[in-house]
Amino acid sequence: MSADRILKWVTASFAMIVVVLLCGIGIMLLVKSWPAIHTFTWHFPLTRLWDPVQGAFGALPFIYGTVVSSLLALMMALPLGLGIAIFLVELCPDRLKGTIAFLVELLAAIPSVIYGLWGIFFLVPWLRETIEPWCIEHLGVVPLFEGPPYGIGMCAAGLVLAIMILPIIASISRDVLETVPNDQREAALALGATRWEMIRTAVLPYGRSGLFGACFLGLGRALGETMAVTMVIGNRPEISTSLFHPAATMASVVANEFTEATGELYLSALFGIGLVLLSITFLVNLGARWLVLSIGRLPQGT
Repeated sequence: MSADRILKWVTASFAMIVVVLLCGIGIMLLVKSWPAIHTFTWHFPLTRLWDPVQGAFGALPFIYGTVVSSLLALMMALPLGLGIAIFLVELCPDRLKGTIAFLVELLAAIPSVIYGLWGIFFLVPWLRETIEPWCIEHLGVVPLFEGPPYGIGMCAAGLVLAIMILPIIASISRDVLETVPNDQREAALALGATRWEMIRTAVLPYGRSGLFGACFLGLGRALGETMAVTMVIGNRPEISTSLFHPAATMASVVANEFTEATGELYLSALFGIGLVLLSITFLVNLGARWLVLSIGRLPQGT
């Protein structure tokens, strides 16, 4: 057997390890969550009640908390990350570019628990004493800003998640924008475009598929984040329209209650939440892949 054939089979086996791991994780979650699936059937992800004492388990509050906190983080982090990337690639002086890029990437290296501690001792008091009272006083008629200023809650979780996914979006967006050929920029400037018009019409459309990929990678990180969110979200299994009320995510409830789960059904329900989280993450990444491919087929500049 030739060396090339050996290399092909060895590397193919390495690639198959990823497939085997994913399938193994999915099968394990399905087997462990089967008692809950058998008991609650399709009502499990659609039920709002989570009461371990009564043996009633529903995943809807945790699905809601996961999706809302992740989308809230993405809404805050996406414009910041894209703005940082545009500044670093198009506007930043060369002497500052390396330093700023290093500091942005350093945010990704900070452990999750450190973000949680910062959220508890700085962000939550700041929200409770400054931001939330002002919003309640001036915007309290809007359901998003009603209720008492707890500090902990969906707003705090979204802010912490936004900071955590910011370096992912900024770094990948910067790499994407750096791949745009200089001919694109020079052609736009030669036609009389301003710097902003050049970025808007020549740079961003060229890298749109990569920018969408950065967005969904940040969303995937936010969906699965556990420790930092657990420390600031309040961990209350309720659905509320207010961003100031405590909530819970799928990852946080598993982290909080796994050691307390004594009954078989209770433990199976937690595994069921893990299965739902894995399914949502898979569907988000599948949809992101399809969207990126669809955008990539569009003519450049549209």
